[in-house]
Amino acid sequence: MSSDAPTEAWARIDTSGVTLGGTLTKETVPRLFSQLERQAPSVSAALDLAQVTELDSAGIAFVLELAARLDSPPDHDPAFGLEEPHRGRLLAFQAAPPAGFVSSAPSPPDSSIWNRWLESLGRHGLRHVAEARDFLFLTSNVFTFGCAALLGRGRARKGTFSRVAVAMGVDAMPVVLLIAFLVGLVMALQAAAQLRRFGANIYIVDLVGISMTREMGALMTAIVLAGRSGSAIAAEVATMVVTEETDALRSLGLDPIRFVVVPRFLALMLVTPLLTFLATGIGIFGGFVAAIGYLDLAPQVFATELIAAVEPRDLVASLAKSVVFAWVIALLGSHQGFKVKGGAEGVGRATTAAVVTSIFAVIIVDAAAGMLLYFE
Repeated sequence: MSSDAPTEAWARIDTSGVTLGGTLTKETVPRLFSQLERQAPSVSAALDLAQVTELDSAGIAFVLELAARLDSPPDHDPAFGLEEPHRGRLLAFQAAPPAGFVSSAPSPPDSSIWNRWLESLGRHGLRHVAEARDFLFLTSNVFTFGCAALLGRGRARKGTFSRVAVAMGVDAMPVVLLIAFLVGLVMALQAAAQLRRFGANIYIVDLVGISMTREMGALMTAIVLAGRSGSAIAAEVATMVVTEETDALRSLGLDPIRFVVVPRFLALMLVTPLLTFLATGIGIFGGFVAAIGYLDLAPQVFATELIAAVEPRDLVASLAKSVVFAWVIALLGSHQGFKVKGGAEGVGRATTAAVVTSIFAVIIVDAAAGMLLYFE
């Protein structure tokens, strides 16, 4: 036994375990620690703190270390007999109840996974709401400034519209027409192999004519323009944002949407129906080549059946859809460009996102229009 005064820290080691008393503070703990290093039993022993009169953070750390070394779990008292307020202080410092202790209070459910899931859901929801708000703001401004430009009240650099229209329409014509021709040709060849087995060669005209007029002409044109013109719009707008050209325009009192987006929006709205009309005709011509060369149909028969199969409303619906496709491509490309973050890497991400979202949106709009117009 070691004791200097009743108020000093002391320790007693016997067969019943280790008993600590007095003041366990930063001044007395080092001496007790040295003593117990020499005398503490090497086997499990009980720990009794009922006679401790003072306890600070150093004393708490000493008690927890000693309990771990003695492998001394309490039987029914998680604070080793400490009186208040020392008992609450020790329990507050403990990372977890000692082994073997069963709390009488019900343990709260582990909701960390659900909390993280809800936080992630809320974070993504707020981001999507903000993006939808920005997209609607962009759309309203584009249509407002576009109508003003059509009425002669818009302000833009001279020659911008014609230059953009040539780049989006005339330069895209070879690839659009080539793809349309091959689509019509392959479609006719694939169908002819089955139709000729039943002697229904004439229906190849209906298949190619209706498919190209209602769906494939406008859809193929829109997909090509989404990859070509949509990416160009996104890259140009994103580059202007990164190089702070849009901020320079705003500092001069000029709206970047009016001077950058609207000319491209109007140009794409003009050239898309024209390219769709040409792509539809070239696609039907591809089917005509396959029907004449593979099925030995007469040109007069092909033309007569085509006129009977294709209705004027099919062509009107196709051109109307192409205008909506142009809106989707221009607006999504501009939206992805304005939300760019970072430098050159951000421009690349915005361009990729513009192409992917534009193609996806075009297909969704085409499916919705097909169900609306032809579902009976």
